[in-house]
Parts: sequence; C-alpha cells; structure tokens
Amino acid sequence: MLISGASFLKITYNEINIIVYYFLIPFSWLCMLDVIYEFHYLKLAFIIFCLGFYIGCMNFRTFSDELFMKSVYFLNYFKRFGSNYVSASVWICVVVPILIYVGLIYLIVKN
Repeated sequence: MLISGASFLKITYNEINIIVYYFLIPFSWLCMLDVIYEFHYLKLAFIIFCLGFYIGCMNFRTFSDELFMKSVYFLNYFKRFGSNYVSASVWICVVVPILIYVGLIYLIVKN
C-alpha cells in the first residue's frame, strides 16, 4: 500500500514511510487525544511543529533516507531478543499502532 501511494504521489518509498509513520499516524493520535481531553492544543502544536519542519528541512528526500535507515537500524536491534527485521517491523509498525488506536478509540467511546 505504501509503495503504490509513493508511486501515485511520485515520491520514494522512504519518503512515504516517514510521512505516514512520523507525521500522519502521530497526528491522528494527537487528534484523538484532543477529542478525549476536549481541547485542540496537541494537534495545533503538531501542525506548528510540522510547518517549522517544512520550512527548515532543506531536502526531505535525504532526510527521509537517513531517518528510514535509522528506523531499519532500530528494528534490526531486536535481533538481540531473537526477532528479525520482518517480525520486529510487524510488531512495532503494525501491532503497536493498532493497539494504540484501539486504546484511544476505547477512551473516545467511553467518554
């Protein structure tokens, strides 16, 4: 899905990966927290941060490549615990975000 999204937007896989996992997903979590706590400061602060990042980032492709490689390094760290890159990716990049979404949705519905 990320590959087709990158192709559609004419950006690299690393760029779409960074956009989704470091900007869109955290932004959605902050929006949900704002709903839970009934204020809008978190998403507003994140938007201001993103605007500052956009203005200050000289080359997003290079930044994305470097951050993606650091993410790969982080996921490869789990080899020490008997995991491999693929399983660590599934746990960290799929299962954990889903669990966070489930928890946040629960808190929204509970309110």
